[in-house]
Amino acid sequence: MAMNLYETDFYAWTQHQAEALKQHQWERLDLPNLLEEIEALGRRERQELRNRLGILLGYLLKWQYQSELRGNSWLATIREQRREILTLLQENPSLKPYLQEALALAYQSGLDLAVRETGLSYAQFPESCPYTWEQSLAYVAIHPRFDRR
Repeated sequence: MAMNLYETDFYAWTQHQAEALKQHQWERLDLPNLLEEIEALGRRERQELRNRLGILLGYLLKWQYQSELRGNSWLATIREQRREILTLLQENPSLKPYLQEALALAYQSGLDLAVRETGLSYAQFPESCPYTWEQSLAYVAIHPRFDRR
């Protein structure tokens, strides 16, 4: 039944699995799917970090390469992504060793965003990320006049 429920009603399956855990009813656990879901949770956290870094990097590129168009909307997006990344790292400190790899992977998404939204060509941007992760997450990386923490 648990396997079938996993495939037909995921939410109900999660509730049954949680109840079995609470009641120490180990024989009711759907271990293969439970293990798969726990591993997927970790992958989702890494994906969340890459997604947010990609958006942040895209907006940092826009900020740097189209400085004449800077505005509060871009600033708000940069601040929001930084805040969410820092929160994600506080809640998941074991992601910190993954930051360098995530930054390199996320840069490609950020580059796509910058090209799509600026109209500039790929050739006008660096091939690899021009920012360290410290610079990416530092408020001072943008013009101090706009920085109103």
